[in-house]
Amino acid sequence: MWVSPIRRCWRNISPISICSIRRCRRSPNSNGARGTRKAAALGVKGVSKSGGASASAGIGGMVLVTSTGFHGSYLRSSHGISVTAIAGEGTGMERDYDFTSAIHVSDLASPASVGRLAGERTVARLNPRKVATCKVPVVFDPRVAGSLVGHLIGAVNGASIARKTSFLKDRLGQQLFDKSIRIIDDPLRVRGLRSQAFDAEGVATTRQAIIDDGVLTTWLLDSATARELGMATTGHAHRGVSSSPSPGPYNLHLEAGKATPAELMSDIKEGFYVTDLIGSGVNGVTGDYSRGAAGFWIENGELTYAVSEVTIAGHLLEIFKSMTPANDLVFKYGVNAPTVRIEGLTIAGR
Repeated sequence: MWVSPIRRCWRNISPISICSIRRCRRSPNSNGARGTRKAAALGVKGVSKSGGASASAGIGGMVLVTSTGFHGSYLRSSHGISVTAIAGEGTGMERDYDFTSAIHVSDLASPASVGRLAGERTVARLNPRKVATCKVPVVFDPRVAGSLVGHLIGAVNGASIARKTSFLKDRLGQQLFDKSIRIIDDPLRVRGLRSQAFDAEGVATTRQAIIDDGVLTTWLLDSATARELGMATTGHAHRGVSSSPSPGPYNLHLEAGKATPAELMSDIKEGFYVTDLIGSGVNGVTGDYSRGAAGFWIENGELTYAVSEVTIAGHLLEIFKSMTPANDLVFKYGVNAPTVRIEGLTIAGR
């Protein structure tokens, strides 16, 4: 098998790809754009200073030739802008951020909107309170809800299954979620951040429902893990130029539900709305879940005051069973999810 960075193979680039290169060179990586983002953030009342802003653009890809006769190549551009804002003074300072990333520069959010949202998020976090330890419904903002999908995917990775180090190792074909839940891996999504037509072993990629009607339907396998498990590869091999293949996902998303985020919270007398997660206290062997979190307290279906320095804890199997998604799915990241409600997580506070 021979793998080469795409930069060595300009003669194989299609006219469409060349157009992407030109667009990449005109990306918003300039002092003017950076100043726009900072100015927008600082324009939000309560923001004291900028924590920095950045813009990036790049292009990369791969040429793959295997001993089985496969040869193929792909080229992908990338663009991104981000800003961090700071509010408050001394020990009362808070910070938050926003960013946008896309394959095509025309799909990026405007620098001003990125800066403004970063500033608004930061100011909303000022003067946080601590809450007493309790067990309440927890609502995950879309910015962090994708992490729950990520925990599932880590547990169904063929490498973990072959090593028997996953709490889901005996759960293939079983009902893990409500019947309304579908989690999709779509390597062929148009303009997807991780889209590609073939995997790192030259196997054609296909759209797959990892969870279909709440049922776990498949592992994520490359050829090596498939052989260990006596199964066929699912086309999920990934690799770098100098590394061996290993299984991994493409464009993941949790399908949207029917309720709006407001409707999802409307019957919550007391609960916690999570906007930020800290640390990685998730045990992939046992399924135990414990992470530091910040966000807002929910009272009578409304967000009230900022909350920080709490821990949310539970077990991933119970989290999966009680998961209810809202209807606000937006494709913004490599792993996307709408607002998600989870019942009865423990909040460890003061």
